[in-house]
Order: sequence, then C-alpha cells, then structure tokens
Amino acid sequence: MKAKEIKELTIDELKQREQDNKEKLFNLKIQLSTNQLANTAEVKQVQRDIARIKTILREKQLGR
Repeated sequence: MKAKEIKELTIDELKQREQDNKEKLFNLKIQLSTNQLANTAEVKQVQRDIARIKTILREKQLGR
C-alpha cells in the first residue's frame, strides 16, 4: 500500500487498517515459525505498511 493511498483514508479507516495489518502480521509470523510461509518478504512488507499507517495517523492527529 502506498503512502498516497493511505493519506486519503479517514482516521477511523486508518485505525481499522492498522488493526487488520497487525492481525495479518501475527498470522504471518506463526506461519514463518512453522515453516509454512512461502514468501518471507511479505512479513517485512506488512511491517512497513503498519509503520506507514502509524506515521500518517499521527500526522492527521497533529493536524499536519
């Protein structure tokens, strides 16, 4: 997900996306630990998406 797409979302949508991505990350880590995950790069991508969402959410809360 690109930052431009994330900036267009509302605060409630951002919080929901963050929660969804955290759940997805948890599931990916479980799959990784049991050697069921085929694409290990997906873990890093989800982590970056969470970071982007948190950054933009904070910007919106500060009114920037």
